[in-house]
Amino acid sequence: MKLKALCLGMGLLCSLSSFAATELRYGVEAEYPPFESRNASGELEGFDIELGKAICKAAQLKCSWVETSFDALIPGLVAKKFDAINSAMNITEQRKKSIDFTQPIYRIPSQLVGKSGDGMQATAEGLKGKTIGVLQGSIQETYAKEHWEKQGVTVVSYKDQNMAWADLLNGRIDASLVMSAAGQAGFLSKPQGKGFGFIGKPVSDDTILGSGIGFGLRKGDDATKKQLDAAIDKVRADGTINTLAAKYFPGIDVSVNAQ
Repeated sequence: MKLKALCLGMGLLCSLSSFAATELRYGVEAEYPPFESRNASGELEGFDIELGKAICKAAQLKCSWVETSFDALIPGLVAKKFDAINSAMNITEQRKKSIDFTQPIYRIPSQLVGKSGDGMQATAEGLKGKTIGVLQGSIQETYAKEHWEKQGVTVVSYKDQNMAWADLLNGRIDASLVMSAAGQAGFLSKPQGKGFGFIGKPVSDDTILGSGIGFGLRKGDDATKKQLDAAIDKVRADGTINTLAAKYFPGIDVSVNAQ
């Protein structure tokens, strides 16, 4: 990150973390519509992209995006390939062992997507003999492995969600556990989603599924956290978050205290 101020002078020691940044590189996995994806023109689009731009504007930052797979986002952040993770990453205690986060910005429930009317339930007993697809490195993967795989349900992890949708269509898996907005916009609302739907109610486990979605930051990067938290307060207060949610997630309550 470039800084507004530089430490100058022979023998002068300065704490660079105390200075506000002027540039920010977001890390993103761009295969998860409607949160982030590339359009026909090759441009990044989606809720997180517009949210990231709005937060940059509020913080007076020049921002750019660095793409990588979802499971490589935390290692990439730690390795300083980018400065913040902006990719629908839920804040969990497990992830907080490796990185810090901004305050929670929004929250999306996780639901199972499968063929309508086949009798499945979003429980270990209701998924007996079934194969469930999840995004590699996601909280949905952690949930499925903890609650279902240990009870004999087969769980298959994918590098990106589009691969899971393809296998759901060709019958290699029976369902996929995703954030509900991704299931609706990325699959169910498309022609290929005909005959499929949400299976049961959203799954619940705050320890695994977290307290909401925020931007991931390197441990101890207090200056960036302070700068972004202040910008998040601004875009929440001016209605930007709710406006974007209505555009990308109609009918879904994204407030961080929503269950």
